[in-house]
Amino acid sequence: MKNMETSTKELKNFFTQKLMEWNVSENDRELPWKHIENPYFIWLSEIILQQTRAEQALPYYLKFTENYPTVEDLANAPEDEVMKMWEGLGYYSRARNLHFAAKYIVLEKGGQFPNTHKEILKLKGVGPYTAAAIASFAFKLPYAVVDGNVYRVLSRFFGIETPIDSTEGKKQFAKLAQELIDTEKPDQYNQAIMDFGARQCSPAKPLCMFCPMNVHCEAYLKGKTGEWPIKSKKIKKRERFFHYLLVGDGIGFFIKKRTEKGIWRNLYDFPLIETNKELDDEALKELIEKKLKKDEIGKVLVSKNYVHLLTHQKINVKFVEIKNKDQQLSNKALQYVMPEDLKNYAFPKVILRFFEEKGIIC
Repeated sequence: MKNMETSTKELKNFFTQKLMEWNVSENDRELPWKHIENPYFIWLSEIILQQTRAEQALPYYLKFTENYPTVEDLANAPEDEVMKMWEGLGYYSRARNLHFAAKYIVLEKGGQFPNTHKEILKLKGVGPYTAAAIASFAFKLPYAVVDGNVYRVLSRFFGIETPIDSTEGKKQFAKLAQELIDTEKPDQYNQAIMDFGARQCSPAKPLCMFCPMNVHCEAYLKGKTGEWPIKSKKIKKRERFFHYLLVGDGIGFFIKKRTEKGIWRNLYDFPLIETNKELDDEALKELIEKKLKKDEIGKVLVSKNYVHLLTHQKINVKFVEIKNKDQQLSNKALQYVMPEDLKNYAFPKVILRFFEEKGIIC
């Protein structure tokens, strides 16, 4: 037993040592949120990077830091403005939580960013991974990050077959990650393991032949890089059918703000008819007549189908253009806008695709 424990300890030391050596070589990606100590900017970057690749996150990070250089600037910004800045990035609850947390920091913390792991965890939208990242990058506190990259690297190297989406797996990986962290350089270690997972030990085509750890990597030695990490649950996608009604006079049209809970909350869209199956034009017309007063319906034009994929949903979207002469609708939640004013409102990405194909700039 003693020899086995020693072997395990040596394996962990080998992993950390090789990872840190890899990081200080030419593999350290230069990104504006790296090697900084501003906790506000680090927090911004971590929220933007959730569910987002670095390349996609970069322009949003630059835009937010330029327009909101302090947490007070973000807290004082109108919500519609913040949502517009976030437009196209997806997972919009991140933007709402970001804005809420900024107000909390200003109003409850006097504008001082929390400097302990426990206090950072209290920020809305901040979970264990993000709290560990902020704590280590901004304050050099020894908290190990565990994200998709970390799960993959640890599972492959140590040959862990416990499903990463199970309670047991989450505890096992979190414990191992904490044991491996370089406590003297926790910020560098956390950045290294995430970069290593993104670049060296990638999901589809890991660079195993050129990996400094392959001599002890279980997945490489057993030919299981394509099998690990293991997930026990398959995501079931709910299919939905949206029929957006673009009611207007041929120039402008009516929009509304999504205030209900669910996807795209606080973004703008159009009057909506949702069904649980695809409709032919005749059935759709009958529903439109029920939705609108008959004297409000003029010429009707139905678009092609746009497919928008979310983690748990597949949304089929059609846009129904309805010419309305008097620009008056009974729903007080609607507001009439001109195309040139669309830049003031944030829309879901699928609507932006439709605007782009129609030649509408927003």
